[in-house]
Parts: sequence; C-alpha cells; structure tokens
Amino acid sequence: MSTPIVEMKSIEKHFGPVIALAGVSFDIRPGECHCLLGDNGAGKSTFIKTMAGVHKPTKGEILFEGTPMSFDSPRDSMEAGIATVYQDLAMIPLMSVTRNFWMGREPEKGFAPFKRVDFDHANQVTMDEMKKMGINLRSPDQAVGTLSGGERQTVAIARAVYFGAKVLILDEPTSALGVRQTANVLSTIDKVRKKGIGVVFITHNVRHALAVGDRFTVLNRGKTLGTAGRGEITPEQLQDLMAGGQEMAQLEGSLGGTV
Repeated sequence: MSTPIVEMKSIEKHFGPVIALAGVSFDIRPGECHCLLGDNGAGKSTFIKTMAGVHKPTKGEILFEGTPMSFDSPRDSMEAGIATVYQDLAMIPLMSVTRNFWMGREPEKGFAPFKRVDFDHANQVTMDEMKKMGINLRSPDQAVGTLSGGERQTVAIARAVYFGAKVLILDEPTSALGVRQTANVLSTIDKVRKKGIGVVFITHNVRHALAVGDRFTVLNRGKTLGTAGRGEITPEQLQDLMAGGQEMAQLEGSLGGTV
C-alpha cells in the first residue's frame, strides 16, 4: 500500500468554545478518490480548509508524504502541491478561458524591460489541457462565463493539474449542476485520478460519491463515523451514516416511521 500524500491525524479545530472538529483522521493516497461525505454542519468545510492551510488545527498532526508539516497559509499548502477548487471557483466570468486558466501565472516572452505575456503559448496550453479533460473549446478567447457549470469546473481542475497539484480538493463540485454537467465533472475526476493525483471529493450526494470514489469517510458533527472502501459498504448504509444512523432510526420510531 502506497504512502499517503497527505495524512491528517486526530485533527481538532476549536473556534472559541465551539468544537468544529473533534479528532478527525483522514488520508489520501496517489491515484485514489477519497470521498468526504456529510450533511450540512458536519464539519466538511472546516476540515478541508484545515488541509488547505486556511485554518491551523487546534490539535492533531498533518503529514505530507510522511513528513510532519505546518501550513501557515493557503500559499504554503499550494506550494506543497495541495490545490483546492471551491464552489465559487474564483473565476471572472467576463474574462477569457485563457486569462482565467493562467490568472497570476501568465507566461512571458522577451527580455526585461520588454517582457510581455506570451498569449500564443498560453492559448495553446489552455486548449490542450482542456482537451485532455474532454472539453473542446470553440476558442480560448471566449469568456469563461459562456461555459456551462461543469465546463467551468473542468477549467479549474485542469488549471490545478497543469500547475502541479499532487492532491486536488474538490468542494461540492456537482452540487449545483444538472445531470449531463455532473457526468462531465465525474468523468474529469476519473481522468485526474488516473494521472496519479489524489482527489478529495467533498459531497453530500451518495450516488455521485459511489460513481468515482475508492474510499468513503463520513463526518457527523465534527467526528468521523467511519471509513470504508469500495465494495465494503452499500449505498443504503452510506446514506444511513450520513443521515445520522441511530439518531435517525430513533426519530423515525418516535414519529411512526414518517421520516
């Protein structure tokens, strides 16, 4: 079994008296999709922001490729090779696909003080990388806002992969998408996994998780309810864990099975 790229050990995160995470352990290995599931308020967002360097854990340890690490900022996490694609995607709709793909990292040509952006190279790379993900752009100059939601997700994923991500964290990438767009995103996740990149797929949709996941960890109120590999848990069992398991069963009993 390969060494995890990132291993989170007994992570706790306190915000004053509020305990958002209470001893969560999680790891992601090369070439796997590890799904992190949970209902709203389960602690998913806090956990991924801790992995991404937005929050520092109150207690616990983070290992990167077996070495203890401390991320003081999202930049530290990115430089180590952890890329996070949030729901808002951090894109500018009226700017071109190329501009969004290269934002802050534009390739240059010429020599100082006459350096300028090499748009020919930037456009070609953008087209090539999107094609690798199954998206054929009409033009790299088209506004990113003209793309579908699934295609914009693919731009963000392709960008992270091109710039060297070893771990890709996807925060609810399919939550606001239709069936076809969701299929495109799930296909992109599969392509990324096959490149040897570890994918952390945050979702509350069991069907989407089971479509691409290799392992599944469920959070509830800041605690891990369990981790299972593909074939070790049924969709019904996974849904039951997400819904609160025993708590939901007790509520159904008290309400006469109407939940």
